[in-house]
Amino acid sequence: MTRLLAIDTSSTWCSVALFSDDEEPIFRHEQLAASASQYLLPWIQEILLEKNIQLHELDGIGVGVGPGAFTGVRLSIAVAQGLAYAAKIPVFPVISLDAIAMQSIQKPAFLKYKPERFLVCIDARMEEVYWAVYEMIIFNAKETPRRIGGIHLTKPENLDLNGVDFLVGNGAAAYKDRILLSSAAPFPRENIDTDVNIHSLGILLCALDMLKNGQQQDVHDLEPVYVRNKVARTVLERA
Repeated sequence: MTRLLAIDTSSTWCSVALFSDDEEPIFRHEQLAASASQYLLPWIQEILLEKNIQLHELDGIGVGVGPGAFTGVRLSIAVAQGLAYAAKIPVFPVISLDAIAMQSIQKPAFLKYKPERFLVCIDARMEEVYWAVYEMIIFNAKETPRRIGGIHLTKPENLDLNGVDFLVGNGAAAYKDRILLSSAAPFPRENIDTDVNIHSLGILLCALDMLKNGQQQDVHDLEPVYVRNKVARTVLERA
């Protein structure tokens, strides 16, 4: 019996999902921005009650650790730490880009083109994007995305589309023209899916894989992944 909670507030969306056995996951997902702190714990309580599951009965908590909004990332991690510590259960830290990659491979646009290598790109504000490249591999008898290299923070023009077949994420929506115009080789516009954002269901999928592979983490070791250390421009830079 597998029971796993997943939470994410690393973007403007507040997102909570619960998996129990082989049933369809239930979730709450709404664009709340700064109001997420008012809804996260009540939503967790609601879906646990809906499934009649006690917190200590969970196998763990999957949590989005960023990169993303500084306050949102800290909120998710603080809540996951508090709940996991109280219930004495492990956590499964999930990179936001990895969660989006996992969601993307189930989308109709992705299934239509079946790319071997794709790039996830999310808006980092301040005229920059977080991005990473993924390749499709066979692992545990199923196709799954594997990140190649690290997570990057650059101007949209500096994305490396070399060898990439597909582009996903809201960063592509915000800066599509700048990305395509700067590409060394023509990139087909139809091979872009901008309708993929961070979601607790993506966190859940990654966390379930981590659970199967014994990749749980002690709550005391849970840390945010910021990538960017600077959150705002100075007055001179804005000028």
